Amino acid sequence: MWDMTEHAVNDSVISRPHSPESDSPAATTAVGHTTAAVYDRPLGTPLGKHPTRVLFLGAGELGKEVTIELMRLGAWVCAADSYAGAPAQQVAHEHRVLDMANAESLQALFDEVKPDIIVPEVEAIATDVLAGAAKTGAQVVPSAEIAAICMDRERLRVLAHEELGLPTTPYRFAGSLEELRAGASAVGYPCVVKPVMSSSGHGQSVVRSADAIEAAWIEAQEGRRAAGEGDVSRVIVEALAPLDYELTVLTVSSSAGIVTCAPIGQRQESGDYRESWQPAAVVGSASAANAAATADAAAGTSTRAAHLTPTGATADSTTGDGVLRRAHDIARAAVEGLVAKAKASGETGWGVFGVELFVLTDGRVLFNEVSPRPHDTGMVTMASQRLSEFALHARAILGLPVTSEHVALTLRDGQVAASHAIVVEGDGEATFTNVAEALAEPGTDLRIFAKPEVHGHRRMAVALAIGDSEADARAKAAHVADALTVTVE
Repeated sequence: MWDMTEHAVNDSVISRPHSPESDSPAATTAVGHTTAAVYDRPLGTPLGKHPTRVLFLGAGELGKEVTIELMRLGAWVCAADSYAGAPAQQVAHEHRVLDMANAESLQALFDEVKPDIIVPEVEAIATDVLAGAAKTGAQVVPSAEIAAICMDRERLRVLAHEELGLPTTPYRFAGSLEELRAGASAVGYPCVVKPVMSSSGHGQSVVRSADAIEAAWIEAQEGRRAAGEGDVSRVIVEALAPLDYELTVLTVSSSAGIVTCAPIGQRQESGDYRESWQPAAVVGSASAANAAATADAAAGTSTRAAHLTPTGATADSTTGDGVLRRAHDIARAAVEGLVAKAKASGETGWGVFGVELFVLTDGRVLFNEVSPRPHDTGMVTMASQRLSEFALHARAILGLPVTSEHVALTLRDGQVAASHAIVVEGDGEATFTNVAEALAEPGTDLRIFAKPEVHGHRRMAVALAIGDSEADARAKAAHVADALTVTVE
């Protein structure tokens, strides 16, 4: 029997009301600076003498959308990445190419560009240099402290569970193979082993018996961030939860406080996003598997990895409304905790956060992780909300208010929006044709990221759709993806 008694939480822990006073203009945001400066940034003269200068560290498809939204509000944008021609570089005022994990190169970039706002969009960044920029007055989004916490699973889990009291899977940390053996024995089998610093499922493995522990340790060391640097990565080992489905709750921290968006459902393959839909069908225990299975069958897909398929689910008193309330409460509490850390270090903590949650077969909701930036699954908001996650991020980081009005769904009753990632395989430039036919059906749309090349497999576009149900929206988005002709040469 899977047990999380040691990681349970009292509801009162996550029901703290947000205090607007904490966002008052008198609060400090950086050493020697007050929020007055970031509440009233000059906008509208990006090519003038005193523009608000925004620097992106990472210029992928999500950064491209935020860049466009910032430019709509009159900011100047420079997009930096490790290669030329990245999506955001194609639309920014200026761009740079460098190794952002190299401290000397990153500091030189800051010295040259002199950004007012620094937006990390990737995790391979020299964090010490980022922290130094924050101390000298630059606004790091959401903060240098938050960026450091969220890229380290150990720091994030300690904050979420041990400081904030959020419910999580039982876990242990290990710095050696022997510690991992002991940790796995403590949480029980099957369990999941991950490096404390990695992304997109790299270095992660499911361990079903003690015989597989050494292989999991090796996988974690090879898949961790900076694997070539020779040091040993600590790992987290956590119990394999009886997962029913996963949710992402986009949560926005702005000068107006903290608000949450409607939960987003998702399907992943090998740790990478493939589909998302909003609003997710948030339902209680026994009905959850049936509802999701029906939608999967209609869309011709499966929302669960095989090793997480729930078994033996029984009726529970947890209702869909209860799950929804808990999801919003946990997301809000997680972001409140992170923002408090930012404010304690003199930073704003403003921006969009993607809070990832597990819903178990008995209806319990657990905190998993949080991304301190727009989330892959949130691309669906380009079809579902009044303001997309990218527009929300732009507003928040510029010091503009974001309220429940801005995150409202624009769908009619019963409608659902869906996104479908278009992953291309091959070696060379990718060209899309048959686009008109792919978008012939009403309620569909497409975003082509225009990445210069693909080598192996790469996410190159996303299809969007609005339907009368989850199954309808997912099927329409999948049809757009399938109808496109992609040539790689």
